[in-house]
Amino acid sequence: MSRSGIVNVRMVITEEKILSNIEKVQKLINPNSKKQIVQLDEDTYFKDMIESIKAYLIEYPKKNNFPASVYKAAYGLVEFATNQFEENTKRIEELIRQREQNIILAGVLKDLIEVVQAKEKGWKDQVKEVEGQMPEDIVETLYIVGKCKDDTSEEYENAIKILNARVNNLESNLHIEIDMERIEDRSKALSYIGIEVADALKSIPTPVEETQQVVEEVAPVQAEQQYVQETTFEVKPSLWERIKNSKIGRAIRYVTKIRLRLDVPTGLPEGQNENN
Repeated sequence: MSRSGIVNVRMVITEEKILSNIEKVQKLINPNSKKQIVQLDEDTYFKDMIESIKAYLIEYPKKNNFPASVYKAAYGLVEFATNQFEENTKRIEELIRQREQNIILAGVLKDLIEVVQAKEKGWKDQVKEVEGQMPEDIVETLYIVGKCKDDTSEEYENAIKILNARVNNLESNLHIEIDMERIEDRSKALSYIGIEVADALKSIPTPVEETQQVVEEVAPVQAEQQYVQETTFEVKPSLWERIKNSKIGRAIRYVTKIRLRLDVPTGLPEGQNENN
């Protein structure tokens, strides 16, 4: 990396280290990476790397000579984190809908269990109506209960156990809770990047090298002005506003309180208490 006349050897080493830290952070928040951040509050390694990146951006002595490679990498990190946060938000919304559907299905199944146990008139028609909503094995088990003449038989008791277990699974949604916790902590980490790194980037003008490269590839003065306008954080609201106003400002509040929307409806057993 050649930056002769601008920074000394010590700064070159620091620049390389920061680029390495940015790359490591990006891997930790990449959903396709094998090693991902798990607990933000307990991950001092992750926080230390973010702090080192932030400090480099803020404390760099000559902002007009800021390394284009670091600016580009840091900007890319923030943009990647923002996009990942938005994907997490979509996934959380999907999980909310899935949980709500499961709770409704649990209520339907509980009613059907009572119907087939009592062998109410038209119970077969009621079971048939849910064939497209319920798994095939559950529908078959409902028929077993409804047709069974001896409610003390082993077949009957096993069928009831299976049905009750499915109701409990639908109400508890344990797999959804696990997914929610995992996404919640990833979103906290992504928010942390947006708050710390993006804010520090606002004070840095677009590096000259970055601008010159675009000018050479496109056109003279007009292209330079346009590029500066599109890449400087202070005049480019599309990314910064997405982070600060649309996402980061509500990030922790949205994710940590999302379970308030997942309260089990009245009449259904309450789940485990959540400590947010």
